[in-house]
Amino acid sequence: MKLRPASPRNEILATLGRFRPALRSVALFTAVINLLMLAPSLYMLQVYDRVLGSGNHMTLLMLTLMVLGLYLLLGALEWVRSLVVIRLGGQLDMQLNQRIYDASFRASLERGEQAVGQALNDLTSLRQFLTGNALFAFFDAPWFPLYLLVIFLFSPWLGLLALVGALLLVLLAWVNESRSREPLAEAGQLSILATQQASANLRQAETLAAMGMLPAMRARWFAQHQAFLARQNLGSERSAAIGATSKGVRLALQSLVLGLGAWLAVEGLITPGMMIAGSILMGRVLSPIDQLIAVWRQWSGARQAYQRLARLLEENPPAALGMPLPAPRGALRVERFCAAAPDASRHCCRTSVSPWNLAKRSA
Repeated sequence: MKLRPASPRNEILATLGRFRPALRSVALFTAVINLLMLAPSLYMLQVYDRVLGSGNHMTLLMLTLMVLGLYLLLGALEWVRSLVVIRLGGQLDMQLNQRIYDASFRASLERGEQAVGQALNDLTSLRQFLTGNALFAFFDAPWFPLYLLVIFLFSPWLGLLALVGALLLVLLAWVNESRSREPLAEAGQLSILATQQASANLRQAETLAAMGMLPAMRARWFAQHQAFLARQNLGSERSAAIGATSKGVRLALQSLVLGLGAWLAVEGLITPGMMIAGSILMGRVLSPIDQLIAVWRQWSGARQAYQRLARLLEENPPAALGMPLPAPRGALRVERFCAAAPDASRHCCRTSVSPWNLAKRSA
């Protein structure tokens, strides 16, 4: 009788589900970190509007000590958040690596697939994504409306400019994803094929050398590698162009916010402190979106790695579990064993071994 194995449906997400408490803690740390990111703007606001107006050195000292304490707390939370995701990535690897190894072995054994050796590299890519700054960019992105709201509280005109700038960067991020997704995905597949071809050639180096096939096999590998480089360069060039555009737009928007804030301050609609704080907050509004554009290539690679791993695990479910049996009890039996020298008339040794005792007779 065979027991049915567990369903292989989306094993990676099921494994990630076990780390929900850790992911919740990362989300909580991210919330506190983004709230603390308001400290520089509020510090500037108080210095320009309160300290410079009153000339009170004690107020400046207390504000400075408070903001330094907040910076220390911010750094500690960043460190703890990094430790959490590093350990999460390591535990994810430990829970999936043997299962992925078995699935790769089974795919190679049953269907002769050669690209399954990429599976462990895909797991490494997934782990590196979970432990790097790319994951933090996705956690930080939902918080940019908070900074946008504070800018609107300073001035609706400043808030409107910040909103337009944020929407423009979101549009650039979407264009970046749509234009670079296909060539980068094709580059990933071609890279796997080229690496597979090179590995197969190296495993058969003696045979290829003896048959004089090295030039032909090298040409085949080079064609695949050249196609990989072409697609990767295309995707990278498109991403780099949009990244440079987004950087220029971000710098222009920060200057425009400062200029608009100066005009509003001259008109008496806002204070000079709001002008400086608004410029700093504009950077915080645009920074998460800009980071998403910067890490999009890493996100694309992690997504492809996840899709390959999910397909591999789905096509190669865990082996069926047999009925539990007691541990085997070894027993050795040897009967009528004889040994003699060549051309000898007598045996030099005769022995019998039963499962539970040893009887030895020598002649």
